[in-house]
Amino acid sequence: MSDGAISQDEIDALLSGVAIDGLNSSGHVGNGPTYHFDITTLQNLANDLRPKLEENINKTTSSNFVCESPVVEETNRDRVLSKLPEVVIGVVADYNEGIKGAHLYLMAPEFALKIFQLVSSEEATEVDDMVLSVVSEFVATHISSEITEIESKGKVPGLAYATPETLNESKAMIMLPQGDFVLASYPLTLDGNAYTLWECIGGDAAEGITKALGGGASEAEALNPIDLNGMAATQASNPAQNMGMNMAGMQQMGGMAQMQMPNMGGMAQMQMPNMGMNVPNIQQLQFPNLQAGLNAGEQGNISLIMDVLMEMTVELGRTKKSIKDILGMGEGTIIELDKLAGEPVDILVNHKPIAKGEVVVIDENFGVRVTEILSPMERVSDLK
Repeated sequence: MSDGAISQDEIDALLSGVAIDGLNSSGHVGNGPTYHFDITTLQNLANDLRPKLEENINKTTSSNFVCESPVVEETNRDRVLSKLPEVVIGVVADYNEGIKGAHLYLMAPEFALKIFQLVSSEEATEVDDMVLSVVSEFVATHISSEITEIESKGKVPGLAYATPETLNESKAMIMLPQGDFVLASYPLTLDGNAYTLWECIGGDAAEGITKALGGGASEAEALNPIDLNGMAATQASNPAQNMGMNMAGMQQMGGMAQMQMPNMGGMAQMQMPNMGMNVPNIQQLQFPNLQAGLNAGEQGNISLIMDVLMEMTVELGRTKKSIKDILGMGEGTIIELDKLAGEPVDILVNHKPIAKGEVVVIDENFGVRVTEILSPMERVSDLK
């Protein structure tokens, strides 16, 4: 437990979605590792999942959605945000067993409302908890189909994912995977109306799925195609230069190459001169330290955003219910939560836990007394 004070670095980390100690939400340092995605393998998986997605949504809604051919691509946060509406429904279900990594689904609010309308036979004009519950159940069904597909064709049994967390947020507030990741877009149509279900797969999860399915980029595929073409062109157009490069390794053995030739009385040695070839002087390129030129003001000034409002929530507890149980609730229904009586409640900022506290009554209003500020490492573990 800390002394209750939150440092400026911790506040910056909370506001930017990046954890303390240089760890991002994927648990990597800085901008994260570089991935070489096998898009072909992941595209084949999406093609196999297309009829299952169509079957799942039609079984859930008792409708006739048509799922067109999905598109799988390597992308990043900026490119995904350009595709999304201003407000999106997100279902976060990170892989945590067998394969680990960020994994979430996104859809427009209109799509979520349509699914709820078809399931409950009720009109809804805004996304509420009931709508989010129906969407979560549908997405969980599709994730189960995805896991079954991977396990049936792959080499990683016992796959599992974390309990889905469904959000109704501005697209800028959605915690997308860090760095480059994979986006699978599933276009669906119903009665002439077009919808899209987006699946975001973090780099670790994408590579884990690829390996489970027996795919993966080779070293040659990992090289830039332009570099490969350039190497081939150089070898074809300048064989003398290639010979000179090969001779450079021989010259390092004293500037002379020795060849052994059979002879009647033993072995004769013949020395070859340098042949006048110039050996290129190869040096390692030194890059300047980019961080050295940043001053304290450029690294972040918390005073610039002191007046930005952030949503603070006190969470008493959670539970999971089937759609049948939810639709059957009425006045007097008691819902059991996963918290024990007297157990501290969670205090969240923008849906991220930062502290714990106890419920108090001030006059006739409820309040919460902060009893513990979560340490940086505890917040890191929540981000993973």
